[in-house]
Amino acid sequence: MPRSTTAAVVLTAAALIAVPGPAVAATSFTVATDGSGNYTTIQAAIAASSTGGVITVKAGTYQGQVQIPASKSGLTIQGATGNSADVVITGNKPQSTAGTAGSATVYNLAPNSTIKGLTMQNTYGAGSQALALYAAGDRQVYRNVQMKGYQDTFLSWGGTGSSQIRQYIYKSYISGAVDFIYGNGAVVIDSTTIESLNIGSSSNNGYITAAATDDSNAYGFLITRSTLKSSATAQTVALGRCWHAGNASDAIGQVLVRESTLGGHVRQAGAWQDMSGWSWKTCRFNEYANTGAGASTGTSDRPQMSASTAANYTAQKYLAGSDGWNPVQ
Repeated sequence: MPRSTTAAVVLTAAALIAVPGPAVAATSFTVATDGSGNYTTIQAAIAASSTGGVITVKAGTYQGQVQIPASKSGLTIQGATGNSADVVITGNKPQSTAGTAGSATVYNLAPNSTIKGLTMQNTYGAGSQALALYAAGDRQVYRNVQMKGYQDTFLSWGGTGSSQIRQYIYKSYISGAVDFIYGNGAVVIDSTTIESLNIGSSSNNGYITAAATDDSNAYGFLITRSTLKSSATAQTVALGRCWHAGNASDAIGQVLVRESTLGGHVRQAGAWQDMSGWSWKTCRFNEYANTGAGASTGTSDRPQMSASTAANYTAQKYLAGSDGWNPVQ
């Protein structure tokens, strides 16, 4: 979705000649609940922002839903303090009544956008999907953010088919219990803490990922240089399960967990799980060079990627696409 420019059009006898108009400066707005900024709501600032604009949000709690349309390409939304806990965008809508997009506290369709230094949460809890973030645009960056939910906290979704969107998440925090990182985008989660909630079970405390990568796409989810933690009972959390979205046979999820520290909550046997009648073996699940109590001790259902193959599964390769995008820190 390219950025647009304005033009004055001059009609001559020979042809129509496009004359560039004056450049439109990117906007900068401040949002504050106490009225000390330009706006009191993030949504109002988004509506007023131009392409490439910057919205700075002062400390406070802001009620979702925040929607960032595709027309706001290049938009940056940033917390004012640099401490992600100081700026909280919160919602409490379930998918069961609001729909998937309607449940999302933040619904971001804008390509080339950046969100940093704030928290996005959905406090609905158990009983329904309830998204904190629905990322639906290409070349999005999330830095120093917190995403908190229970089921389906973070969704990367580019629609059906082989068209794929890309997101980079860096030095952040994601929490949930059920399939809380899911979708069909090419997503790199780098240097991030991923916390599985302790739901009190002695046998099953949930699933971290549910990838539905189209089989024509080599890359799905990469978790790298990250920490997976939980206070849940040992060996009760799965790294992921195989989501064939819409029961589609070509939704062959791809997940690699590499060079990360895995807590003892991660299962040894059964780290990758079946879903809705589909075997986990129909998806592309692998690990590489992980450490910690939850790292594989050699069970047959913890496939390990070879070093030679892993060289082609780096963060840069996941995100490069056809345009060479490289936001990796």
